[in-house]
Amino acid sequence: MNNNDESTPIIPNILIVDDVSTNLKILGAILKDKGYKVRPVPHGVLALQAAEKEKPDLILLDIMMPDMDGYEVCRQLKENVKLCDIPIIFISALSEPEDIVRALNSGGVDYITKPFRAEEVKARVATHLKLYKQSKELKELNATKDKFFSIIAHDLRGPLSGLIGLAEMMSDDTLPFEPEEKKDLMCDLRDSARNIYNLLENLLEWSQMQRRQISFAPQMLLVHEIIHEVLTIVAELARKKAIEIVVDIPQEEKVFADTNMLQTVIRNLVTNAIKFTPQEGTITLSTKHPNGKEVLFMVKDSGIGMDTEMVENLFRMDAKISRIGLDGEAGTGLGLLLSKEFVEKHGGKLWVESEEGKGSTFYFTILSKV
Repeated sequence: MNNNDESTPIIPNILIVDDVSTNLKILGAILKDKGYKVRPVPHGVLALQAAEKEKPDLILLDIMMPDMDGYEVCRQLKENVKLCDIPIIFISALSEPEDIVRALNSGGVDYITKPFRAEEVKARVATHLKLYKQSKELKELNATKDKFFSIIAHDLRGPLSGLIGLAEMMSDDTLPFEPEEKKDLMCDLRDSARNIYNLLENLLEWSQMQRRQISFAPQMLLVHEIIHEVLTIVAELARKKAIEIVVDIPQEEKVFADTNMLQTVIRNLVTNAIKFTPQEGTITLSTKHPNGKEVLFMVKDSGIGMDTEMVENLFRMDAKISRIGLDGEAGTGLGLLLSKEFVEKHGGKLWVESEEGKGSTFYFTILSKV
């Protein structure tokens, strides 16, 4: 039941498996009356195929079917890593206690005996859909917590240790430094402090976003003014690597967005591009208008790119995808997660296209008008 657009109602997707067509029609009518998306299938093999093609939020499963009974269908679903968490309610004419116990032991969450009553089916389905939704939300919260502690325990400790080490070296009177060496150390000290500041800023904003404490005040904005603010912040990082940042955006380009959120998204994407673009590379910021309502932003770099697995895991909270930049810049992946949430807060989408050795292009959409 995933949906990135919070304004769009989420319609639960229910798979009904029964070899009796009359039962499929009656159950389908009962659940459609509640506004659910219903997919009826007449036997177990089709049920497994349908679940693989489009994961349902709940399955109503008959037991006595030809070729493959409900117990076997349930067993195979529970052995599938992608489908094992789907709640399965058995609906069967078998009413002996041992039949019910066997169904529950095989992985079912509930059992309804035939002939069934419409109100009972509706109530039990609604209950287990609610429990399934809560279970998914709990997993996401746990992943959020794990990510938070991972950043504090590992990704923040590393840069802080480096900063302390540099400070100790510079304060040690027994170490004679040439003026040029001292200047280099000062630059390293500044870069370490900047990395820690950026990390803490993302961490604070992300934490506020999770607790819904961050303000959201969209208004019509001139894109070039936002870009100018961002490039002022990242100018030194780009200059240090002799990276050219090209802005191919019309001066009059406007979007309907929150100033701070849009700045954060562009800053994170450009900073990320700088990290993984080699010396004397190029980063291009541009826009397009795929329709009359949205502006499509593109941040394209000539960097090292990513393989398919990294792209697939890039926006997953439970995946560890951070990596060190080409000049040793620290990274946690948190900036991309935060950017995705900010874009989705605007009703837009954020995605990436990348290939190893050929750079990456990050895309996101923002409304062009109210």
